[in-house]
Amino acid sequence: MPDATALSQQLCLDPDGGMPRLLEIMKRLRDPVNGCPWDVEQNFTTIAPYTIEEAYEVADAIERGAMSDLEGELGDLLFQTVYHAQMGAEKGLFDFDSIVKSVSEKMVARHPHVFGNESSNKTAEQQTRDWETAKAKERNDSARSGVLDDVAVNLPALTRAIKLQNRAARVGFDWPSTTEVLDKIIEEAGELVEANEKLTEAETFEEFGDLLFVIANLARHLKIDAESALRHANIKFTRRFQSVEAALANMGKKPHESDLAEMDALWDAAKLTERNNGRPSDE
Repeated sequence: MPDATALSQQLCLDPDGGMPRLLEIMKRLRDPVNGCPWDVEQNFTTIAPYTIEEAYEVADAIERGAMSDLEGELGDLLFQTVYHAQMGAEKGLFDFDSIVKSVSEKMVARHPHVFGNESSNKTAEQQTRDWETAKAKERNDSARSGVLDDVAVNLPALTRAIKLQNRAARVGFDWPSTTEVLDKIIEEAGELVEANEKLTEAETFEEFGDLLFVIANLARHLKIDAESALRHANIKFTRRFQSVEAALANMGKKPHESDLAEMDALWDAAKLTERNNGRPSDE
């Protein structure tokens, strides 16, 4: 009869081993005697940045429409969950099964219109409100009862700003319309100009943060996904700057051999080409 080591090896090498295979691979990697030295040294803190990175790579594949890449990126993200589950099991905190049970219980509890007796005749907007009501009840039932208590500190700053503002708005702490938000942006921009001329570096830093926070609030009022909008702007800038580089290369130049006036003209040409090719006429 095969021993445990042989059975483990057989499972790890089985292409049809499914989820048990992945869990066993992680267990083997973390084995303090025969595992991978790098994997054995890791802990929750050191692995967290990789978890965040993998989530961004999933978003990147979706943004690029690269479905062939998305499969692999989702696998990498799943592996991060498995990694944390293994470390939790080693410390007696939780394991993969308890993680699955926890999220399953939460999904069932937060969707009574699907799994319970509540009417299923509701809009997505109503479900969003009900979801937040359920989360608020969970916060009240725990030690973290403050409105902002469980908004994760390590979220991307722009995403966290939106979440903080949404939470505050649900208890009435919000401007009634975009007009007030725009007025505040003008005010904060003016303060930033003053800061740049008169205030210290630290004060300028603070004023700039205030301006970004209000701009995030404007996105929320306009029902724009601020993170996606900024990603789109980053992609657009990259695409157009690469067009400028390509045009300069055709002239036998590199960007540092050009000047602002020439590159600005090439930038405008890239914009015109995009419009002529059917891209949105954004600036």
